[in-house]
Amino acid sequence: MTALIDELADRLAIYELKARYCRLLDTKQWDEWAQLFTEDYVLDVSEAGGGPPIQGRDAAMASVFASIGTAVTVHQVHFPEISIDGDTALAVFPMMDRVLFGPGKYSLTGYGHYHDSLVRRAGEWKIARLRLTRLHMDIQPATAG
Repeated sequence: MTALIDELADRLAIYELKARYCRLLDTKQWDEWAQLFTEDYVLDVSEAGGGPPIQGRDAAMASVFASIGTAVTVHQVHFPEISIDGDTALAVFPMMDRVLFGPGKYSLTGYGHYHDSLVRRAGEWKIARLRLTRLHMDIQPATAG
């Protein structure tokens, strides 16, 4: 019974980690958001129209800030598939995001999956690697304003 309770507690912690990921990203709380990742974090958006994988938390944070730092964003994740093996876990979260880059710039709505590799460090789950894949993107043209 204890093993089941431990697994459920780990799953809940991973759910909450991803919920904080979305909330802190969308509310632009960059310092708090960065703490969700390991120092050796790898961000891979190459399959979602981005560049090659980015090594290191600081470099990944700088890239995200440069890309969407001033954009209005809304990220939603849905029921994940999670496999836990001791202090490591893999999770696939179906996702949808809306990115409004501002007046005179395009906006997009994307649909796809976050493929997260997680590790438990000092009793806390962190995202060690994030790979974003997209199934579809609706891109809206720039608006006046």
